Amino acid sequence: MMIYRSFGNTGWQVSSIGLGTWNIGNQWGEVDDATSFATIRTSLDHGVNLFDTAESYGIPNGLSEQRLGKGLAGERHKAYIVSKIGNFGKRTGQGVPLTTPDMIRLCAHASLHRLRTDWVDVMLCHISNIEDPSIFLEGFEILKQNGEIREYGISTDSLEVLKKFNVHGNCRVVEVDYSLLNRAAEQQFLPYCEEHGIGVLVRGPLSMGLLSGNYSAETVFTDSVRVNWNSDGAGRQQFENRIHKLNAVKQVLHDGEDMATAALRFVISHPVAAVAIPGAKSPKQAAANAQAGNELFSREQLDRFNM
Repeated sequence: MMIYRSFGNTGWQVSSIGLGTWNIGNQWGEVDDATSFATIRTSLDHGVNLFDTAESYGIPNGLSEQRLGKGLAGERHKAYIVSKIGNFGKRTGQGVPLTTPDMIRLCAHASLHRLRTDWVDVMLCHISNIEDPSIFLEGFEILKQNGEIREYGISTDSLEVLKKFNVHGNCRVVEVDYSLLNRAAEQQFLPYCEEHGIGVLVRGPLSMGLLSGNYSAETVFTDSVRVNWNSDGAGRQQFENRIHKLNAVKQVLHDGEDMATAALRFVISHPVAAVAIPGAKSPKQAAANAQAGNELFSREQLDRFNM
């Protein structure tokens, strides 16, 4: 059975494993509508009740939101939807700068339209290095007062940025990169969230697929997200560093233990009670991810990963 837990101070009971929908936006390779919808429904059938998306996910932008909205048709009441605004024009170099609270509101309304819903449970600021979040904070408060979002927060790996966003104590949710291959958040970030009752969504719990166990240093990537990991790419050194850590993880896995399952259980076993939001491109992947949420690691089981 899926494990459910309190989501920060929201008062909600959410599944320990959610579904990240970046993958069904065709940026990780082509996925057709039917497969996208089946992936969403399979997640629901396996106890997932939290779905993460963003206005900028997809080719074209917004495709993931559109597919999620269609995939949840008739089942919206069973799902908590998290979306993000602020990066719509990032990949195209176009888009309107978000300079007023009203522009924040209009971007959120566009997301609601694509998602085919009257409200979003959580809206996040998608500008991870924002210096002055006041425009977002004001815009989000207006949206909350109007009943168009229930809670809000930010997607960032910076504790300083998170503190700025939580200046009034109203940041309810944060999305952060955390995995067996990137444990930086353990030092100060996650303890701050635990202290302040901020619900934590973990993106990258499988480190962009590396912790699936399907890739090696010889892999050639063709998707638009990981292509810079190839031998001539700007991210090659980072990739090789992760492969080195990946090999260390393999050494401490038990015989027959699935790497992806172990990676997801590692994340959701942290005391902050995070929700892991791995992506999936098929119903089979969605089912396997969800099943990882059936069990937590003990302290002893976690200690083996202190490599």
